[in-house]
Amino acid sequence: MRRRDLIKAAAALSALPAAADVPTHLWSGYDFGPAPQSANRLNQGPFGIEQDDGWYTLAGTTAAEGPVPNFGLGLVGYTWEESGPSLAARAGHETLEQHVERMASLPFVDVLYIRCDWRDVQKQAGRLDLHPVWRLTLDAARRHNKRVAFRVMVSNTVGQPKYLALPDFVQAKVPVVEIGSIKGYGDFKFREPRYDHPEFLKAFRGLVELLAAEFDGNPLVEWMDLMQYGLWGEGHTGGMPNPFPDYATAERTMVELTRLQIDAFRRAQLAVNSQPDISNTGNREVVDMCVRSGAWLRSDSIMVEEPEQIEALANRPPWLASILEDGYFRQYDIAKPGYLPRDPAGVNMLEHYMLHTLDLGSNYWSLWTESANLAAYERRFPRGFAKLRQRLGYRVRPSWIWQRKRYGAHELVVAFANDGVAGVPGVLVVTLKDASGRVIAAGSLDAGHPHGGRIRQAAFPVPSEFEGKTVFLSADLEGKAGMRRPVRWACEQPLAADGSLEITIRRASDPNWRKGI
Repeated sequence: MRRRDLIKAAAALSALPAAADVPTHLWSGYDFGPAPQSANRLNQGPFGIEQDDGWYTLAGTTAAEGPVPNFGLGLVGYTWEESGPSLAARAGHETLEQHVERMASLPFVDVLYIRCDWRDVQKQAGRLDLHPVWRLTLDAARRHNKRVAFRVMVSNTVGQPKYLALPDFVQAKVPVVEIGSIKGYGDFKFREPRYDHPEFLKAFRGLVELLAAEFDGNPLVEWMDLMQYGLWGEGHTGGMPNPFPDYATAERTMVELTRLQIDAFRRAQLAVNSQPDISNTGNREVVDMCVRSGAWLRSDSIMVEEPEQIEALANRPPWLASILEDGYFRQYDIAKPGYLPRDPAGVNMLEHYMLHTLDLGSNYWSLWTESANLAAYERRFPRGFAKLRQRLGYRVRPSWIWQRKRYGAHELVVAFANDGVAGVPGVLVVTLKDASGRVIAAGSLDAGHPHGGRIRQAAFPVPSEFEGKTVFLSADLEGKAGMRRPVRWACEQPLAADGSLEITIRRASDPNWRKGI
């Protein structure tokens, strides 16, 4: 780097506020600040027997056995990963359109995911130039009732040494640093940009603003991965050093880039990689900021993983989702001899890996790019995907429904059960309506409730005019900036077309009320 470039970089960073030091800590029981709040909190008990003048168990539900697609959980099919689309599309054996359509057509895929370089979304300052995979993916998601997630990578192993993940117009102005080699990738030196350089900071801010203008609040977008330091945007450069002059500069720079994204994406859900700070760039501060702002967590591996990261993922705040992938067997190529080993119990290693997501209480498992192989794997080894689709994420239903006489009127008390492994990723808003769609009562449970495998009770006042009438109980998931998405109850009992559960209110004159029993 030239001396004047170093001076400019130092001047730009001097204006950035310092990040608070975050100590090494267990995530279990750690104070990450208050949970998200929602207006109109429902009464969530206790519901003592002395409170009512009679009660009756109106109804109950049992857990659904099959998949119940909802926002905040599912299996993730890739339309583009760090090396591109499917192997067949890269080899010219299928078109990009065919690849995207085949992935979107898989019945067990819930989310379509793009992971691409910065150069694949922008060619010049001031505008986005999205690679065709974006249009194809968004269109397929609309037609197949899927959702979309994405990551834009600032750094990638793919392309080096010929080119970087940066657009040419950025690379022309930003110094890059040779940081070392990786065994198995060749004897060339990998290069990283000076993230702290004024021109990088200017270009990155422009990118964030453009992406936010295009995707913040888009109802198709399930989440956006935080654009983090290093290879593949994972927050590290392996065993290689970082390109910063010192730790303080690295931390302050990455904290500022994180703040830019948190501030810009007010409605879209962010997800931060929980990567430990092996490259000394301030990951602990970045992750802490993101968790406090409501970002979800993700990890790009699951078995070859540090104890620190497993503890964090398993003990994250219950209102945050987690996203898991592992690239070791990403091709799902069961036809290839010796590709898929089995453990001593006979469980194939892909299934062994994916079922560990349930141990972490995760919401998503990533399937990568090979749609034909995924379909073949699902036919040959159906148990893994079936178990995930039965337990992954949250699966909420009104398990018990009681009616109580209280204060001369009626009250419904509902025990909401969660048969999934994760808490509700946000705030569950529950609404009681009459047959015309008029709202009788509505309110929210506390964030994250009911937790995975647990129950949360809540009460709704019901005016006497509804005695003997049918009402409908429905739910929405409230996320950032009050964005709501409908939630379908995960029960075996029949539901209305809008996913609500039908309940008949008992008359006050009914002789079967219970009291003192």
